[in-house]
Amino acid sequence: MIRNLWRLLTFWKPHWLAVLMAYTTLFAATGFQLYLPNVIRHAIDDGIHMEDGVLIGGDVNILRNSAILILGLYALRGIFGYFNSYLGEYLSQHVAYDLRNALYSRIQSLSFSFHDKSQTGQLMSRVTADVETSRQFLSSSILRLSLTVGQFAVISVIMLSLNWQLGVMVLVALPVVVAVAISTSRKLRPISLAIQQQTGAYTAVLQEALAGIRVVKAFAAEDREYDRFREANWAVREKSLEANRISAFRQPMLTFCLDALTVAIVGFGGFLAMDGKMTVGMIVQFVQYRVQLAMPIRMIGGLLNTSARAEAASQRIFEILDTESEVREKPDAHPLADVKGHVRYEGVSFGYGKTLKVVEGIDIDARPGETVALLGPIGSGKTTVLNLLPRFYDVTEGRVSIDGHDIRDVTLESLRANVGIVMQEVFLFNATIRDNIAYGRPGATDEEIIEASKIARLHDFIMTLPEAYETWVGERGITLSGGQKQRVAIARTLLMDPKILVLDDSTSSVDMETEYLIQQALAELLKGRTAFIIAHRIRTIRNADQIIVLKDGRIVEQGKHEDLIARAGLYKEIYDVQLRDQEDLARSTSLAGPDGGGNPQPMPSPETAEGGTD
Repeated sequence: MIRNLWRLLTFWKPHWLAVLMAYTTLFAATGFQLYLPNVIRHAIDDGIHMEDGVLIGGDVNILRNSAILILGLYALRGIFGYFNSYLGEYLSQHVAYDLRNALYSRIQSLSFSFHDKSQTGQLMSRVTADVETSRQFLSSSILRLSLTVGQFAVISVIMLSLNWQLGVMVLVALPVVVAVAISTSRKLRPISLAIQQQTGAYTAVLQEALAGIRVVKAFAAEDREYDRFREANWAVREKSLEANRISAFRQPMLTFCLDALTVAIVGFGGFLAMDGKMTVGMIVQFVQYRVQLAMPIRMIGGLLNTSARAEAASQRIFEILDTESEVREKPDAHPLADVKGHVRYEGVSFGYGKTLKVVEGIDIDARPGETVALLGPIGSGKTTVLNLLPRFYDVTEGRVSIDGHDIRDVTLESLRANVGIVMQEVFLFNATIRDNIAYGRPGATDEEIIEASKIARLHDFIMTLPEAYETWVGERGITLSGGQKQRVAIARTLLMDPKILVLDDSTSSVDMETEYLIQQALAELLKGRTAFIIAHRIRTIRNADQIIVLKDGRIVEQGKHEDLIARAGLYKEIYDVQLRDQEDLARSTSLAGPDGGGNPQPMPSPETAEGGTD
């Protein structure tokens, strides 16, 4: 338990001056409070004169000065208490700020393989709920724990110096308090960890349900999703109540010990006073110190509960911060400059662990300016092959190079600046169309943005919107159609003007007419650039310089369209299913002519010949 909490405290290091001031004000406020019983004793013993229990006189000056001093001590305690409270919150907020930044930076830096295995809701819970729990511990608990220990030590010394017999009697009760506290802490720790885990679980259910709200409504599954959330929420409630039951059960035990201690002080102190070994003021002073011990002792249960939850939360935080990315930049990595676009895959394999191979033995040589198309059944490894190029994953065997540079030897920033990607699943931010297009180049001019939009055949549509490029697209681009989102993603990539393009089935969500227009624009754009295109339709890749056919993670065919047709392999099978009948029909029609007299007609392009999708 101590290790994680101590590590959490190391986040105070950059704010050491505020820590010093916080503890200074804490001990100053405590010092004024500890001095109060001494002033009260002085006022009773020296300011009031009694004989045989009868008031026979008093010293007004002593009483007046004592009253003024007591008011001054209360005021000083309040002033220093204010600064201590503010500094505690100041420290906790700064540490929470640092923790959130550190977590966000670490999550952003981790490779795709980490995110493949992580739930978004769990990550959100660690950045929000776990950091907040840790902040509360740093804000008050750690300072109060320090105060409790300090008060115990100082009050113990004072009591023993006043009367060792009463002092020993008071200190005898402390082992009981410590035993109860330790027992409480041990029981609360696993429960607190379970609470943090369950909080992450219901956050994950909530995030997933909100992200897929349209699917939920489409299948009328609101009740089912509500039941899922209610069950996860109920688990948090049950664990929290269990933790509170433990704390609540032990709190009366601490209170009883303190009340019994007051009875002992008054009873035994009275006998000592009758023997002349103590004064009435000293008895009152002992009772006052017992009262001062009551607050921290009563807080022990709550403080230990908070500390246990903070330990569990910090454990979850440090699990993320200690996670090493599988894709790491070398210390001596150099920028990738003057890129020509010669990409080579040499004996490349990738898999999860030692047994699960996704792709194996991939060899590709894409020369500058060439277009390489990847085709194959779903799950054949097309996307995985291209995800290795920008190092979303690292190869497990072989190497990928650009212009002879192993991509593991160059900086990630320069590598990804030269590899433009249009992903199959388009993600748009809740911002304007302009902001989404300029995401890769925030400093792009309006003219550059408009030019990229025109190439992507998006500009005319944008100009029909009420606010044109300043139109907000909504969360995940919900106000746009699939084809419109795809074209925004294409424009976003084009604006980067990369030397290498990766188009992951980038025309899958557009209609036939839009696809044809985009293909025309891309034909101009691809000149002088190395391009990798993933597609499920042969008509979109038939003019590629190289066509690579994948099956079960391996290359089964490689060559140009005409060569692959002649081989009668998998490519030929796909071609026969998609285009053969349509091209034969189009060819027959063109030879026969419209009147059946054999006058040839222009042969339709594959785009217009094919009347549907695959």
